[in-house]
Amino acid sequence: MEPQMILLFTLTVLPLICTPGPDMIFVTSQALSGGTAAGLRATFGICLGYGVHSGLVAAGLAAIIAASPILFEALRWVGILYLLYLASTLIRSALGHTKAGAATVTSARQIRRGFLTSVLNPKGMMIYFAILPQFIIDRASVAWHAVLLSLVFIAWCGIVYAALSLMLGRIRTLGAIDNRGRRIVEGSGGGLLMIAAAAMAVLG
Repeated sequence: MEPQMILLFTLTVLPLICTPGPDMIFVTSQALSGGTAAGLRATFGICLGYGVHSGLVAAGLAAIIAASPILFEALRWVGILYLLYLASTLIRSALGHTKAGAATVTSARQIRRGFLTSVLNPKGMMIYFAILPQFIIDRASVAWHAVLLSLVFIAWCGIVYAALSLMLGRIRTLGAIDNRGRRIVEGSGGGLLMIAAAAMAVLG
């Protein structure tokens, strides 16, 4: 694959990665609540989740899922329900009805939640099922090109979300975000996730 095609793919997906969505909202909530390390663990989980999408594309299963309206729709609704679950968790933490905030969540759980957030993220599905195939020109090397473009996408996800985690973790360390600020961020994040889930349900 030519470097120009990789650059064009980067210019296409980078704005999507930087657009606030379930992944970014989750990383933001974790970094502000639990610090840089929590944000980085969430980022790692998100990258692992997109690794699953990469494997599906390379194996050709993505085409099968996309070609099956029922299967794709079922997967989409699982993602919507998981977004609602994350939203309720953040809102309950913001209201003080639970201790599920990032500061008390185990490292493994942060990674697992990040993993599920990206695996079930409809925006991620759109990138892999609709956008990525458009940049595969050589049909004789579909699997290799799919893996290469997937790695580019995952790398940029890692870079953007890791930078966000470092920045927000620094803000938290400096004391710019107190407990009240954390509650506001978590409550706002939960609300945004609920709106995103509702929009996906109505517009999908």
